[in-house]
Amino acid sequence: MIPASPLRKIFRFTTLLVVSGILLPSVIPTAQAAPATRPNIVLIMADDLGFSDLGCYGSEIKTPNLDQMANEGLRFKRFYNAGRCCPTRASLMTGLYPHQAGMGWMNRNDNLPGYQGELGKNCVSIAEVLSAADYRCYHVGKWHLTYRMREANENWPLGRGFDRAYGTGGGGNYFAPRPLYEDNQLIKPPKTGYYITDAFSDRAVDYLKDHAEQHKAEPFFMYLAYTAPHFPLHALPEDIARYKGQYRGGWDALRKQRHQRMQQLGLINCPLSPRDPDAQAWDSLSEKEREEWDLRMAVYAAMVTSMDRGIGQVLKQIDQMGQKDNTLVLFLSDNGASAEYIDRGHQPGAITGTRESFRCAEVGWANSSNTPFRFHKMWVHEGGISTPLIVRWPDQIQQTGGWTNQVGHIIDVMATCVDISGAKYPATKNNQAVFPYEGNSLLPTFQHPETTKSRMLYWEHEGNKAIRQGDWKLVKENGHKWELYDLSQDRSELQNLVKSEPQRVETMSREWDAWAERVGVVPWDDLPPPGYRSKGPDFYRKK
Repeated sequence: MIPASPLRKIFRFTTLLVVSGILLPSVIPTAQAAPATRPNIVLIMADDLGFSDLGCYGSEIKTPNLDQMANEGLRFKRFYNAGRCCPTRASLMTGLYPHQAGMGWMNRNDNLPGYQGELGKNCVSIAEVLSAADYRCYHVGKWHLTYRMREANENWPLGRGFDRAYGTGGGGNYFAPRPLYEDNQLIKPPKTGYYITDAFSDRAVDYLKDHAEQHKAEPFFMYLAYTAPHFPLHALPEDIARYKGQYRGGWDALRKQRHQRMQQLGLINCPLSPRDPDAQAWDSLSEKEREEWDLRMAVYAAMVTSMDRGIGQVLKQIDQMGQKDNTLVLFLSDNGASAEYIDRGHQPGAITGTRESFRCAEVGWANSSNTPFRFHKMWVHEGGISTPLIVRWPDQIQQTGGWTNQVGHIIDVMATCVDISGAKYPATKNNQAVFPYEGNSLLPTFQHPETTKSRMLYWEHEGNKAIRQGDWKLVKENGHKWELYDLSQDRSELQNLVKSEPQRVETMSREWDAWAERVGVVPWDDLPPPGYRSKGPDFYRKK
């Protein structure tokens, strides 16, 4: 196996010849090399998917293609995102913390370096880095990295290194999304027969087929970002029918069932957290309420299954291209499940799941999706920032079907792409300095999943703060005091050790302050108050 750093140098300056099993450098310049030997990369992201929402992570939801991908690859127990859609996507695409990438909050320009509402000038995307190394780059799905979606600009996908793009700026109605674009043009979906999850899967397959026909000699990078299962809850009738009635037992029972399966899988060793205080006891609901909540979770499950079906189509196309062994595929979620309560655009009398409806899973089901953790999307407790990560790469992952305990973060994806591709990460762009990426390559973990190294990681969103140092995590909700947890024993964050570890709290809080100053965090209450702003755990929930 070639070590990571020599691998980078070899691909940068030479091609490789294989003679009797020995790697020899040739004298052919890189531009004329046969880059098909370099790995393809497919990065798949779900939207608002909880930690326990996949079959291979303990769920009852049918996800056979992702389960098979897990059996053929590697799963991470302790991988993290940035807790919210825009910040996570900015961090994922750049290898930086969200504030360094210009997306410290959401896609709204506050005229501050860390809060530009779109990718800044001091960062580069994975596609920009890989395209400079002769990769063909494709984006399909949710972009959400600029507030300027009325016309193409430098922060649309093609302005950030992609060769082709099809998707939406944010999200919205699954049957009639807006805005929808292809390459640099806004387009309109068909009035009938359109469902965005299927459209994304189909377009990803089309791009891969086109690549095989016209660019076979070049490696490819595909960023496939589904909007599923983000609200509104919209799914196809035949998919909903598979699940309707299966959730009549309620969220209390579901959390216990998932927790047990997660323990059996060896995924977790922590207790189940109490039901979220904003979620009602299932037994207290009326029969009519239970029927509606069963339907909502059935639609949510249908959305996940639809996404899984499309992922299966993409993986099948890669196999048909003969590129399975040479393609790194990663699947993850942008944040924990959402407890938001939003019903804008819901037409009176509309049935949940239909084009005319606009419903959310809300806190009870979000609490189940984030089993066994506390809190949700937007918070930086484990329920908000923990994501499944499934990795398939037959050429490099030999110990298949297992787990790794290595702690990872979305900032690691850029570092991994640079490492395995041989691409050169730039120091400048348009005569401006580019921030060095913050993450670590995951290649050593792919090759030796049993080996773990300690990490220092940081979070901030809407005044919610966290730092993880080894197995210790210091975390606070905006307006509250610091909490300290030993995640090796208590990943559910139930035993606050602040009083027994005052020196550790002081040291870690100072580390967080230094990081916040370095990356450009502005105190939440000092930012201009946006119209769409979280006021606390129950801000979006039914009063």
